[in-house]
Amino acid sequence: MRILGVDFGDRNIGLALSDQLFLTAQPFGSYRLAGEKENAVFFRDLVDRQEIGEIIVGLPLRMDGSQGTRAEKTREFAAWLEKTVSRPVIFWDERLTTRQAQGIMLEQKIKTRDKKEAEHQISATIILLGYLERRRSDSHAPQGS
Repeated sequence: MRILGVDFGDRNIGLALSDQLFLTAQPFGSYRLAGEKENAVFFRDLVDRQEIGEIIVGLPLRMDGSQGTRAEKTREFAAWLEKTVSRPVIFWDERLTTRQAQGIMLEQKIKTRDKKEAEHQISATIILLGYLERRRSDSHAPQGS
């Protein structure tokens, strides 16, 4: 099994995949939203082909932790995705991932025409890496009696 990281955007969705040991996350491209039927076919196929066990979706919270319309749209997409692919969807705070992604793109000198697609992929990877790190640290935490 693998974990899928998702950075949801208005038109494009960045994707990242974990390895099977849940140690690393790699960019896995992006998907341009189409009609609901096409979207369902794409995500069902992706989940089956890549043996996805759970999905981590970045939740765009405001800096004060409150939710706006962007978070609401993301929640709607996540509910649709969970129902469509029958896999659990977990939200992950994605504050500042776009800034991190932009910094990485600047360092890597990514061309302007490729920036939006790369930004979503890198953001999805950062979201997934954060989740994997938390998962590892939680599994090493002492258990209460």
